[in-house]
Amino acid sequence: MEDVFSTKDAQNYIDRINNLTPETQRKWGKMTVDQVLAHMNVPYSFIFEPEKQKKPGMIAKFLLKNFVKPKVVNNIPYKQNIPTSPVFIISDARNFEEEKKKLIGNIQRVQQLGREAFEGKTNSSFGILTAQEWNNMLAKHLNHHLQQFGV
Repeated sequence: MEDVFSTKDAQNYIDRINNLTPETQRKWGKMTVDQVLAHMNVPYSFIFEPEKQKKPGMIAKFLLKNFVKPKVVNNIPYKQNIPTSPVFIISDARNFEEEKKKLIGNIQRVQQLGREAFEGKTNSSFGILTAQEWNNMLAKHLNHHLQQFGV
């Protein structure tokens, strides 16, 4: 698994993103390339704009922490066409260049903050995560969607 805190691996993600164009077609799924860029930005909004996120209720948090978290933070890649959480669904058209620029900035910001900033950091859905769990979650999501678009 790549290390989102590594300069080399972060640059690899950026290079892959830079290979996308507004015309890039998906290999599976429903989202267009502009929508998937916006979708890939959602986890970063939970990190950098937590005050804008709706907090899950007590039952939802229990289910997320006990049943979803283990699948999200492990190092097993996501399968094609897995269900998308409603908060991650992007159904409207987005500005390709704006979403691309934002995603690259988010990747750079995580890398620059470093592993130490994420060790013990709280995720609103899953509770306290280790830096490795943050890494796995972000790397798996990026890889899944970049592979979806063939880059």
